[in-house]
Amino acid sequence: MSPLKIVFLGSDPIALPLLEWLAGAGSGVGCVCAVFTQPDRPAGRGQKILPNAIKVWALARGLPVLQPEKLTESVRADLAAIGADVALVMAYGHILRDEFIATPRLGTLNLHASILPYFRGASPIQTAIATGASETGATLMRIVRRLDAGPVADVERVPIAPLDTALDVEAKLAAAGVPLLARALPQLREGSLAFAEQDDDAATYCRRLGKEDGVLDFHASAAVLAARINGLFPWPACTIEVNGQSTKLGNADAIAGAGRPGEVAGADAEGLIVGTGSGLLRLRRMQRPGGKMLTAAEFLRGFTVAAGTPIESRPMPPLVGSEPFRR
Repeated sequence: MSPLKIVFLGSDPIALPLLEWLAGAGSGVGCVCAVFTQPDRPAGRGQKILPNAIKVWALARGLPVLQPEKLTESVRADLAAIGADVALVMAYGHILRDEFIATPRLGTLNLHASILPYFRGASPIQTAIATGASETGATLMRIVRRLDAGPVADVERVPIAPLDTALDVEAKLAAAGVPLLARALPQLREGSLAFAEQDDDAATYCRRLGKEDGVLDFHASAAVLAARINGLFPWPACTIEVNGQSTKLGNADAIAGAGRPGEVAGADAEGLIVGTGSGLLRLRRMQRPGGKMLTAAEFLRGFTVAAGTPIESRPMPPLVGSEPFRR
């Protein structure tokens, strides 16, 4: 049986391990024949127009690359001309119309970075960590017009460790796509891949994040604050003001003890310790403007923070809801 002809739609490096697998060990069951990705955008400090990592990967292998700004009827015709068996989407960045979704012979599948129906929406990795989930996963689903609501074929679960940041979990999810597709693609090719409808009543939703989300209310528990710090690193990142200095936080954990909310209680070998509404928050990695992200021990060598130093609390916008966010 010949391998499935796959059109891949994606714009984020999270898909690279999966694409590498398809180009190597997975080529017997599915091969990428073309790539759709976002147009080249300004990137980096110099804001030069650069191709994204998915385009670079595709061009290095001589694959056709399409970068439409909008998915018009002519773009759908381009997809049809490729003659793919299936379209596979992972972090693409475009909303797909029904006629586009239905164009490949076997339809369009999506890899979503959560265990659906939980964390439908734009920031599933960050929100899962920031709300204290102990695991997440990659879900293979059919795309429908409603937000991440399509029927599910399979899930590859990954644990979230206490000190994991969004970077750590993204790497786990990038790897998780490989065993997931290794199971699913042969079944899809043979016509035996089964899909189950999601439980919409259990669905939760996350949203696109912004800098305004990187605030902390020290009246919350240390566990809640540590999860938010870790989940929102590296973007948008939580920041606090310490002695009038804006300080970005890269990692934190909760430890036993008590202190006044928003007041520095001291430091240990692992971090700067701050009182919260319940327990103590240990800030393990910190960064001043223009500097590097440092361990707290390195940070505090050049920046003294005395016990009793106050840190302002600010209300934290909700990250998850029972309905899609409108904003």
